[in-house]
Amino acid sequence: MIKRLCQILEMIRFSHTLFALPFALMAAAMAWLVPLADGAKVPFRLQHLLGILACMVSARSAAMAFNRLVDRKIDAENPRTERRHLPQGTLGSGSVILFTLVSSAAFVASTLLFLPNQLPILLSIPVLLFLLLYSFTKRFTSLAHFFLGASLMLAPVCTWIALRGDLLADDPGDLLPSLVLGLAVLLWVGGFDMIYACQDVSFDQQAQLKSIPARIGVPAALRLAAICHLAMILVLLGLPHVGRLAGPSLPLGWIYHVGLLGVAVLLVYEHLLVRPDDLTRVNIAFFRVNAVVSVGLFFFVTLDLLL
Repeated sequence: MIKRLCQILEMIRFSHTLFALPFALMAAAMAWLVPLADGAKVPFRLQHLLGILACMVSARSAAMAFNRLVDRKIDAENPRTERRHLPQGTLGSGSVILFTLVSSAAFVASTLLFLPNQLPILLSIPVLLFLLLYSFTKRFTSLAHFFLGASLMLAPVCTWIALRGDLLADDPGDLLPSLVLGLAVLLWVGGFDMIYACQDVSFDQQAQLKSIPARIGVPAALRLAAICHLAMILVLLGLPHVGRLAGPSLPLGWIYHVGLLGVAVLLVYEHLLVRPDDLTRVNIAFFRVNAVVSVGLFFFVTLDLLL
């Protein structure tokens, strides 16, 4: 049983929860540390932190396991993915289906930790269905990369709703900081997923699967990914100023901007690693650099808010 669970966690790349989790924790830090309109702060509660962690881990686990189920035949035909657990028979579909159901149930149950705020439990099923829908998108739209980005965008937005949702009826603008942060996540994920998809251009075209690299070619896709990452930096530059439009003012100063400069340098490095005629370093760009981006940005935002 333990061996099978370890194989499932390896299959869903459990360690890659690191991509979205820091943005959820970043939104949590903002929600806790940024004062409300009356000057008060949302109290920190350990059960809320546990709820965020449980929701993030269970939701991503359900979505990734479902993705492996839906794509198992495609993965078996793709030389890059033919050695994954389901195509190889290392795991059976029954075990993965059970894991998906348990993870889905755990996600819904975890939202109860935010009561008496009822919004998380009311939104849990729609959010879960949205996450699962991603697995089908490359069959009908080249914008699947941005659908993945929208799925990870839900991490900061849902965290904010879970912690400050009671305020939204009286002040809908309070949601704006999480939406801006979420937009940055959407652009970031959409860009690096385009880079990752460049590896499968030939297979996607042959299998009639949709992706931006398969549609416009690798050089143009890499340029579009760079534009997305530039737009991400511009959005994050605007994050401290959202209070001028609506919602709370975010006291982010020089520490945040130093961290943002570091993120920009990392993204430039990511794009220097990958060239149209050399995709051998995509995994370094995709996994290592982006993990540092998410964790680093969380660190600098939280440090700035605390100081």
